Amino acid sequence: MMRLITLISTVYASGVCACTIPVFRYALDRWEADKFHLVLPASAAQDMALQDVLRPLRANGTANMDISTSPDASVKMAELRNSRESSLLVWSGALNGAALAALLDSPARKKLVECILAGDSFIWVIADNGSPLDEVEVARIEKRLRFLEQVASLPIQDPNDPDSQLGPGPPLRLKFTTLRLRRDDPAESTLLRMLAGPKGAFDPATTSFAAAVFGRGRVLGAWPLALLDDAALEDASMFLVGRCGCRLKNENPGWDILLNVDWEKALQSAISSAEPPRIDVPVASKTAATPEVVKISAADDGKAVESKSSSIILAAAALGTVLIGLFWVRTKKGSV
Repeated sequence: MMRLITLISTVYASGVCACTIPVFRYALDRWEADKFHLVLPASAAQDMALQDVLRPLRANGTANMDISTSPDASVKMAELRNSRESSLLVWSGALNGAALAALLDSPARKKLVECILAGDSFIWVIADNGSPLDEVEVARIEKRLRFLEQVASLPIQDPNDPDSQLGPGPPLRLKFTTLRLRRDDPAESTLLRMLAGPKGAFDPATTSFAAAVFGRGRVLGAWPLALLDDAALEDASMFLVGRCGCRLKNENPGWDILLNVDWEKALQSAISSAEPPRIDVPVASKTAATPEVVKISAADDGKAVESKSSSIILAAAALGTVLIGLFWVRTKKGSV
């Protein structure tokens, strides 16, 4: 936890060149997800059914995953690793269509993507076993996040700043979300190991924890519930909604999870499906008053012309009456 706080402090210190886009949205717009590495046993090359399943993933696949075949003939099981450089296993087993589908997606990951594309700032994923102690911790975290959502604010957006232009996607808003999982849910076992992080600081199967997810499946950090106090919860949450102080992804804390998403297409779709823009993002104010525009319909315009014509006729009639009166008076005087 202290390492994360130190990293966050370092990022804030570099904020002199920061844009006004909050961290969570900058990550969604610009940070591509790091690739996981699926290593196949040599025997997989002979499995035509498996090769048919893998082919779409090899050719411009949407999942952030590379695929290679182990040169070691003694390797009998497929392995999913955090990266090509990592030796930490996320999963190992016999690979078939069902196993591959479980590696690429799960109900919780679908929900995470749904929340991200809806514009949620971040999602705190809470994994616990439902014990009374966990219930107390979960209630505390949810209560604190509700409070933070009320008092937080997004950086003021300057639409004229070329470095602070939002990419395609949902409206920018403040929305703090929680997603609760069971540690023993077999459908989420792969996700839980990814959320816990590549360094294996704790065992997600035996430790209740919470992890903050944002961007394109980026995890800011994961903490056992017993260590995630209100101060740490606030530091992490406020960092994500604050202005992005470091644009280089690798200089920010965190790691990625495996998601099978075409982000460019999904973000474009999020524009058309988004609700009408909400007034919850501060924008640099302008001092000039907005002029009031009054619209006149075609019917009103016709009435105005008609009224104007009537006024002219009445004025002419009045003038004629006056002239006749003057002529009559002069005639009378001449006859006296």
